[in-house]
Amino acid sequence: MRSDDDQWTITESVGVTALGVASARAMETRRPDGLVEDPHAASFVDAVRDEVDLPTEVDPRADPSDVASGVMSTYVGVRSRWFDEHLLDAARDGTDQVVILASGLDTRPQRLDWPSGTTVFEIDQADVVDFKDRILTETEGSPEPAGGVRRVALRVDLRDDWPAALHEAGLDPARPTAWLAEGLLPYLPAQAEVDLFDRVVELSAPGSRIAVEHFGDAVKNLDDDELMATSSRNFGVDVRELFFSDERPDPRERLRARGWTVDEQSSADAARSYGRPLEGPAEAAFARSVFFEARHP
Repeated sequence: MRSDDDQWTITESVGVTALGVASARAMETRRPDGLVEDPHAASFVDAVRDEVDLPTEVDPRADPSDVASGVMSTYVGVRSRWFDEHLLDAARDGTDQVVILASGLDTRPQRLDWPSGTTVFEIDQADVVDFKDRILTETEGSPEPAGGVRRVALRVDLRDDWPAALHEAGLDPARPTAWLAEGLLPYLPAQAEVDLFDRVVELSAPGSRIAVEHFGDAVKNLDDDELMATSSRNFGVDVRELFFSDERPDPRERLRARGWTVDEQSSADAARSYGRPLEGPAEAAFARSVFFEARHP
């Protein structure tokens, strides 16, 4: 069970979910019609296969005993593509500082085509960042991106004083920032989520924007979700016990109250727009989630 100040390594608790998402990105990368290309994802999963055995090469859609992995690959492909596009749109509009909250094992600084001069700040727990840097160093020679992109990895818990770490690392709150909160909110206690959005607003100059994966009440329905039960068996961790289901205000409403404009799209609509509809177990598990982008005028 979770607590307000718990910690984890990459092979336990919330850390395992980062491996699960990396597994999904690896499979999506290998699809001929994949929505995301992450050449680093498989290396993370392979590095700890003795402890957490997740697929990367074999398409589980051909294996009826592993429907959960195939569904995760589809959903992660859809959401990764959606957020990739929104972050790059912000950067191409001239926003040259990007903050990825709870970056996990995604490698956006390395795998996306950022404009030269972009700085990408990644925030996550120390063990997660250290693992990612170690594997990228072993496989690529360095964790740093090429092409004039600056990556700043911050080892700090989002329940702690991460704004101070950002200030110290060089974030300029007088300039617009593009923020990302993907696959994050259910892992935060309600007050930590409220604090996170308040801090984003405080640090955001006019022209800033934040892209968010919003689960809303979907988290409350996971106890009876067979897909999540199967995923938990694959991970060796009951994923349903990692979420906080305490009541919390809708972040869209709170951002609008602060003067931000909000545009949203359901995950189901996003999936259809990419030609990868959420059907069957995927629809039951993920179609209630919403992707939204809020902008500070």
